[in-house]
This record gives sequence, structure tokens and C-alpha cells, in this order.
Amino acid sequence: MNTEFFEALALLEKERGISKEYLLEKIKNAIVIAVKKDYEVEDENVSVVIDADTGKFSVSLLKYVLDDGEELENDKTQITYEEAIKVSKRVKMGSEIAIPLKTKDFGRIAAQTAKHVIRQGIREAERSQMYAEMQSKAHEIVSAVVTRIDNKKGIVSLEIGKNEAILPRNEQVPGEELHDGDRIKVYVVDVTVTERGPKIMISRTHPGLVKRMFEMEVPEIYSGTVEIKAISREAGMRTKIAVHSADENVDPVGACIGPRGARVANIVEELNGEKIDIVRYSEDPAAFISAALSPANVVKVELLDGDTKSCRVTVPDHQLSLAIGNKGQNARLTARLTGYNIDIRPESGYYGEEIEETPVIAEDEAKAEE
Repeated sequence: MNTEFFEALALLEKERGISKEYLLEKIKNAIVIAVKKDYEVEDENVSVVIDADTGKFSVSLLKYVLDDGEELENDKTQITYEEAIKVSKRVKMGSEIAIPLKTKDFGRIAAQTAKHVIRQGIREAERSQMYAEMQSKAHEIVSAVVTRIDNKKGIVSLEIGKNEAILPRNEQVPGEELHDGDRIKVYVVDVTVTERGPKIMISRTHPGLVKRMFEMEVPEIYSGTVEIKAISREAGMRTKIAVHSADENVDPVGACIGPRGARVANIVEELNGEKIDIVRYSEDPAAFISAALSPANVVKVELLDGDTKSCRVTVPDHQLSLAIGNKGQNARLTARLTGYNIDIRPESGYYGEEIEETPVIAEDEAKAEE
């Protein structure tokens, strides 16, 4: 029986990747509790030896051997010398002796306990493994396979390695159609522990997805020569990314674009055509804001006094719409990227009939989360 028991543990270790020592410790502790309860003794009165190397599996009650003249008060934890020498001829008064429990005494309890503990241990170990595996991927891009789409709830179930995760509607790219079996890239925002096990929070809209894509695609970013200073994104539509080079001989924008635009083109393709503006970061706010409003040209940037970071930007009349962007998108992304509230004005001061003077408020998405 012992051989079969240890072989079963070895098989579990091989198939599930759960340490045999981990399960043995769980089983040992559970048997101690079961015997303690059945015999009404304390932890220190129970000895459980489970040695996978020797195949030894024994359970004993530890009892104190009474001296001459001492009265037996508790036969669960004490034993007379006369009874003790029947177990071991070498026993001494005042010492402790291990009284082996026969299989019929603890076998049923041990078997039931071990079965329960193994099941529970497997669940706990698998959850722990899942958490450790996914925690190592936090703030990274992982490849996932679409396993189920719930159109009613708007959620998508994904398989990430051996783990499952849910992509909520608000973390999906607007207009993007997914189908069962599709392989997609998602950004692991965070991994938390819940009563039901690890919970993986993933996203297709997070700015970190684009940041990691550039780190993977552009060697200069991976090496640290080029640094991503800030990202603002409206998933599925447009992303602005500000880059800076620590080496004056390296053009950060050119490095991100790549030869013939190959590097940024690969990222755009992965994001299903999402437009990407790569701008040069500057410590000079005016220069940074001017670059960030690309593709529009800027005539002048005036930084305004006050507690809030605000500026007034002047652009050529014919580029006012381009600077503001469709439904204000270009100005909005620039405000997030730079952290400045932006008031865009035409060079002539005349807005026309359809365009009103509307300052764009910066949001707290100025920098992509790591």
C-alpha cells in the first residue's frame, strides 16, 4: 500500500508539476489533526513519519512513561513503565515512547484525510502556480487564444497558456471583431489573489500594450538608448507616443519608425490599422507641445500663468481643423501626452462659423503605466 501511495504522489508531481514534498507536508499535517481529534490529544502527542525515499509511513502516539509512584491520570498521553517495556525493552522511566498505531486504528482516517488533502493541495498548488506564472507576466504582453465570445454580456474568454482570463467589453478595442480560435496579444494589467484563485486583469486598450510593442520592435528602446517618455491612446483610433534619445547621434523618432517605416508598420498592423504619431520629447514644454500636435504645424505656443498647466497654441488658419482633429481627438491626445490644458487658436483669430474656441483639458493619462 505504501508503494502505491508514493507512486501516486510521484505521478502527481510529474503530471501536475506539484512538488511531492509539498503534498507530503499537507498530508502529514492533516493526519496529525485527524489523529489528534480522534484520540483527544495535542499536536505534540502525535508523530507522523512519511519518508518517500525509504517508503516509510507510520503514525504513532507519543506518551510519557511514568516513574514509580506516579499515578496514571490520562492513558491518552501517559503510560506505565510495565506497559511501556512491552513496546520497547530499552525504554526508561520519565522518558517519551512512541506507540505505533495499527493500520486498522488510523488507516481509514488517514486514507480519507489524505484523499481530501491531496485534492485540496492540488487546487492550492495549481492556484499558486498560476499566480506565480501570471505575476511574472504582469505589465507584459502575452499571446492568448479566443475560446468563447459572449455577445450578450460583451465579454471574451481567452486561454493564456494553461490559464483562463476574461477580456471585458471596456478593455476591447472598439470596432474590433474577434472570433473563436483567434490568436491575439493582450496586455496583463495586474494579477490579484481572490477567494476563487488568481484573477488576471487584461486589456487590449491599455497604453502599455503599445509601449511594450515598441520595446519588442525597436532594439534602441530595448537597449535603453531610446526612452518612451509618455503615451496617450484612444484604442482603435490613434496613439501618440513621445520618445527621447540619450545618445545625440541616435534619432529617436527615426529609430521607432524604422527603415522605410517597417517597425511602426508592424505595430500598426498588429493594432489593426490604429494610427500612431511618434513625436520627439523635449524638456521645453513649448517645443514638446508643438511636436505633439503633429501632423499639424504650429506657429506659436504661449505658456499661461496660473496654478494649472495651461497654454495657448496658434496654428495656421487652414490647419485649425487638423490641429483639433476629428471630434477633437488630436488636441485631446496632445493634452494627455503633455499634461497641459491646450487652447488652440487660428493665426488670424477668426474661427469661422463651424469651429468654436474650446480649450482642451489634459487628463491623467499623460504617461503610460509600466
